[in-house]
Amino acid sequence: MARLEQKLVQKQTLTPQQILQASLLQLNAINLEAKVLEELEVNPVLEPEETAPEQAEEKPDDDALDTMEDRDEYEPANIYNQSREPLDLPLPERRDFIDTLLDQINLYELTDEERHLAEEILWNLDDRGYLGVDLELIADRYELTVEDLEPVLKIIHQLEPPGIGARNLQECMLIQLEDEQDTLAYDIVRNHFDDLAHKRYETIERKTECTRDELAVAMERIADLNPRPGEGLALDRSSIIIPDLIVREQEGRWIIQVYDSGIPELRVNPDYIAMFEEQAVESADTRKYLKEHIDSANWFIQAIRQRRQTMRNVMRAIIDRQPEFFQGQVDRLRPMKLQDIADEIGMDISTISRSTRGKYVDTPFGVFELKSFFTEGMTFSDGRTVSNHQIKQTLKKLIEAEDKHHPLNDEQLVHKLIIAGYPVARRTVAKYREQLGFPVARLRRQL
Repeated sequence: MARLEQKLVQKQTLTPQQILQASLLQLNAINLEAKVLEELEVNPVLEPEETAPEQAEEKPDDDALDTMEDRDEYEPANIYNQSREPLDLPLPERRDFIDTLLDQINLYELTDEERHLAEEILWNLDDRGYLGVDLELIADRYELTVEDLEPVLKIIHQLEPPGIGARNLQECMLIQLEDEQDTLAYDIVRNHFDDLAHKRYETIERKTECTRDELAVAMERIADLNPRPGEGLALDRSSIIIPDLIVREQEGRWIIQVYDSGIPELRVNPDYIAMFEEQAVESADTRKYLKEHIDSANWFIQAIRQRRQTMRNVMRAIIDRQPEFFQGQVDRLRPMKLQDIADEIGMDISTISRSTRGKYVDTPFGVFELKSFFTEGMTFSDGRTVSNHQIKQTLKKLIEAEDKHHPLNDEQLVHKLIIAGYPVARRTVAKYREQLGFPVARLRRQL
């Protein structure tokens, strides 16, 4: 028989306001602008605030340290291209690289079916210009065979830039060497690609019976090939980095500005407030509708203000904890964790994570992602604590300066790091090298 029990449970839940604040805090400047426009469309009581210029000048400053008398004076020149149009003018048409390829397809005499298949293939190219799906999937979709699609794919391989539509790196390079099939470079890519990828030069010499000088000429030609023909062709506005924060030094102190100039100041329409407060509306459903949307608008406005203040506080704490960086020593970062900033400004670590994830700051030394200021530290036997970032930068300089004919292996890198003052283990060097994107010494070797 079921028993009825009474239990006292302590449970923490988030209010709608807290959920809204958290969701807005994790948005970057571009996405926040889109969110504001969306909210203006769905909430009729929310509207942009139209402030006269003379009134804006008389508005009191809540945080003299974090604002500027003339915001335009401190707008960095490198956020946008110098030749950009004013924001109130229409933007010029930006053609995606797929559009340029479709224009080239028009130059070929294709049937309607062939053109449709060509368009399907082109729209499945990735950012590198490679075919991003198996050709079998496209064939199955149209109840065709791969052999039916091969002639269309061959036409796409003739488009500019060469290499477009390749299914892998080897095919991309062979497309670019199509007119050089009698050369050693073509033979190496076609028949000895695995040896080429692993830089087994002696093996290639033996198999092709070529001299070292002939191999050097062929390798120079291969090095000129473009492994990513689609890169640099896509002109997508979403790929442009727009800083969320701007910091500038003024009279010995750092001025912090939240860069959200594309977002208008918001307010609740006073006419709707008057209707609700004066009980001009008798319908209970209408009054409930007004109250819900007025509350939602107020929460939204408050959440945006809270976002600005939180990001200022986080940036201020980062500046205080990284004095060497903001003195111009951009390679000198102190070990710092999210929890350090959370403790300093009295907020939860999840709030700090949302404030820094995907956000960028424009400094006098360049544009940096906020999370790049956070790095683990390593404590040595002499008591020194050095950030991983600093060790990685030293390792990067060592690898970039090495003799490419005789690259340094991990043991040699360990020895050089010890000389530089960083006694790290070999496995640590291997991990940092991989994180920096450098392969093992054998694969870094050049003729």
